[in-house]
Amino acid sequence: MDIHRHLDDELSSLRDRVLLLGGEAEQALERAMYSLSERDSDVARQVLEHDDQIDHLEVEIDRQCIDIIALRQPAARDLRFVISVAKMAPVLERIADHACNIARAAIDLNNEPELKSVLDLNRMAEHALKMLRESLDAFTSNDAIAAREVIKSDNEINDLYNHTFHRLIELMVTEPATATRDARLLFVAKHLERIGDYVTDICELTVYMAEAAFIKHTN
Repeated sequence: MDIHRHLDDELSSLRDRVLLLGGEAEQALERAMYSLSERDSDVARQVLEHDDQIDHLEVEIDRQCIDIIALRQPAARDLRFVISVAKMAPVLERIADHACNIARAAIDLNNEPELKSVLDLNRMAEHALKMLRESLDAFTSNDAIAAREVIKSDNEINDLYNHTFHRLIELMVTEPATATRDARLLFVAKHLERIGDYVTDICELTVYMAEAAFIKHTN
């Protein structure tokens, strides 16, 4: 009985930690986009300074997963949960890395003339954040159906990215003097598009955790 109770406690602790990491990634993206839209380089630097703590948390989760597998030897659903978390943590850490890259771009862009219409970048970011929150909710509730719905919504980010890409290329051609700024904005758009892909990965792991089904590359 004690063995089962200890495993339950450790799995609960692991769930709390990965949700904390998800919250950190979400906050990093929110603050990075704020620094870009509000031209606030101080906030961008705060995002960069906080990244070491996010990296440390991801390492702790990885170590905890290894310990649980080695010492508790979980089976069936519990093992799928630990494996899913072990794969999910680095994905969340990468989302935070993309937020850092957006923050770095914001610092550079804040020294360039402002582009009044920030294209669809804010819409992309809002959608990416919504997807991330919903993916973490699906993970928390072990809801494969909700996870699949989030995966479908990635198409909207892809459509916004394609529109933004073509608009920025057009600006580079018609206004060559702004090419450096436009290239940086293009990188921001690409980071947001990649975040949508990473959220899809999180949802695929939730489906695996809930249903023991591998759906990667099947959508």
